[in-house]
Order: sequence, then structure tokens, then C-alpha cells
Amino acid sequence: MSLHADAVLVLKAYEDQEELRLAYLDHLAAHEDAMWKACAAGHLTASALVVDPRRGRALLTLHGKLRMWLQTGGHCEPGDRTLAEAALREATEESGIPGLTLLPGGPVRLDRHATPCAWHLDVQYAAVAPPDAVEAVSDESLDLRWFPYDDVAGVADTSVVRLVERTLARL
Repeated sequence: MSLHADAVLVLKAYEDQEELRLAYLDHLAAHEDAMWKACAAGHLTASALVVDPRRGRALLTLHGKLRMWLQTGGHCEPGDRTLAEAALREATEESGIPGLTLLPGGPVRLDRHATPCAWHLDVQYAAVAPPDAVEAVSDESLDLRWFPYDDVAGVADTSVVRLVERTLARL
């Protein structure tokens, strides 16, 4: 199965944000290259909020280009077989934490936003860090920092705050 086909199945099964979910499916139907950065009309991306439920905190990355505190994530790559795999790969690469596991149940939420390269149709997951997790800043970010859940609203935009809220509801 292709990554494009997986995205269609994931979004057909997603049971929330109906209008946005349908817009994603329409975009996939209209653009065979919707999974790739080269799709100038916009492309799907995969992200994951890394959380440490035992300590009540979320790991955010200070994005190098956008200079905003965000969840880990980014563009799909040819080796990604599924959106979940892409989100987990991105979270692992950007956090430096091995052994992350995605929360079961598929995506936590969807978020469509404009970026310097194109519209991103982000499929957002949540990843749980192992108890002994030690983060390491990657080349893609300026900093990584753990924030108590309640402090995220003070540093991040409403999209990240909503992602934290949806993640906490699922934990």
C-alpha cells in the first residue's frame, strides 16, 4: 500500500473535525502528489506531540525557521509507509529520544496552516516518551524543552495548545 493510500484510510477512519477531514480527503483525491513537499497546492505532513505522562509534561521544539515552539513533525519521506510511521520517525529524529510509542487510536487531531513552503495539512499524533528519556537537539531546531502541560499556552500557539488538550483527553 502506498503512503497516499494509507493517508486516505487514516482520514476515512478519523472520527472528528469533519469539515477539515473531508477537505484533506478532497485534497488527496485531487493531488496524487499530496504526500510530498513538491506538491505546491499543499501537502500532508505528520507530527507528534511527545509527552511524559508520569511527569505531566510535553516536549516542544523551537523550530529553526519559524522560531516558534511546536510539536515535532514535518514532511513525509519516500521511506515512510504510513502516516503513523512518518510521525514517529519525525518525533524520534527531532527529539533524539529512542523508544517513543504512539498513543493508540490514530491521529489526535488535524491542523491546516500556511508555511513558507506551502499549506501544510498536518496529521497530528501523540508519542509517549520512555521513563528514562533524554532529549537531544537536532539540526532542525534551535532548542528542545519540556513544558508542564499547563505552561504550553504561555509559549505556543493555539494549535499546539489544542493538541495538548486532545492528547490529555486520550491519555
